[in-house]
Amino acid sequence: MAVRLPRPHRDDVRIAAAGLFGGLFLYAVGLGTRPAGEPIVLWSDSRALLIPLVVMTGCELLRRTMPRTALLVGTVAVVADLFTRGSLATLVMFTDLVYAAVLYGPPASARRIPWITGLLTVAGTIAPVAIWRQPEALLIGVGVGVVSLAPAATGWIVRNHRDAAEAARLRAEQTALLAEMDRSQAVTAERARMARELHDMVANHLSAIAIHSTAALSLDDPDTSKQALGVIRENSVEGLAEMRRLIGILRDSSGDTEAVAAPTLDGLGALVDQARANGLEVDLDCTHTTLPAPVELAAYRIVQECLTNALKHASPGRVTVVLAQRDHSLDVRVTSPYGGARDDGPRAPGSGAGLIGMRERVALLHGTFEAGPVGDPASADGKTWAVRATLPITEGESE
Repeated sequence: MAVRLPRPHRDDVRIAAAGLFGGLFLYAVGLGTRPAGEPIVLWSDSRALLIPLVVMTGCELLRRTMPRTALLVGTVAVVADLFTRGSLATLVMFTDLVYAAVLYGPPASARRIPWITGLLTVAGTIAPVAIWRQPEALLIGVGVGVVSLAPAATGWIVRNHRDAAEAARLRAEQTALLAEMDRSQAVTAERARMARELHDMVANHLSAIAIHSTAALSLDDPDTSKQALGVIRENSVEGLAEMRRLIGILRDSSGDTEAVAAPTLDGLGALVDQARANGLEVDLDCTHTTLPAPVELAAYRIVQECLTNALKHASPGRVTVVLAQRDHSLDVRVTSPYGGARDDGPRAPGSGAGLIGMRERVALLHGTFEAGPVGDPASADGKTWAVRATLPITEGESE
């Protein structure tokens, strides 16, 4: 089966053609590197130098696709050229093969060729001087260095610069990839934060509106309907204010809406009063000093979500909210009756996103969160639903 050689690069074709035409021109004008009378010239016929020239031209076609093979064959051709009158074009093309072998060859060859040519240069300098003991013999070493070591060193330098540029490009791509990953994670985190804010701000008010509007439609009592419409209006106004606050957060500094300050634990009293107006029996026990803003916001939202869930799902009974500050944490505990069904009106459906949002808020502060039914003999059916969160209050924690 015939071996198919790789197609030469178009630049290599140009280099080979230039070398061949240059060699033919030198042959036509009768210029050689040595006179025919030198002892080393075994083939004095001027046409003999055309054979190494043609072979070297063929090697130039392979300088990029098969650099080691081209250098080996080119070395044989340049040695054969020494026994003819010689062609300067052959020597120039050989230096290019040495350069290409270091630049395009495998890493092992790129490391070895400069060492080999360096040793040849040293040997070509010392041996002639030792044999002929003439200063002119040093020129042989200079010639060997110019033909072999110089192009090898040049190829090594160029290859190092090329590899450094490639490494820098790869690092830039990796940096851009990491930056894109960070941007995607930041977008995801921001979307999750805004989802929590939207759920916590709106769910409480919409749940109350849904429950009281259903009651107003289902009960034929003017007083009850009027009271329900009052609660609906109050929750609508407060929900609209919360939405404006969220829009203010989303706007940049050039917008026409200022961001309203985030809610704090000082607003728990108003939150509990609103829950009582919506029909819940709520007891509040809150003892704390000044806390970091992220901790106060998280605690406020947890209590708000628990009251919303109690309004939607809890059975009749009292809801207890306890906030106690420890040395390095704030404990939040909310309990409500669990099990059975309320008989004081319809319930609003839940999405399950509230527990997820509370758990995420606590996780962002590196706290602990628990939620679920627990035994309680004081309740009618022996169970309550308890939510407990422990929020670290170490300075520097942020949401």
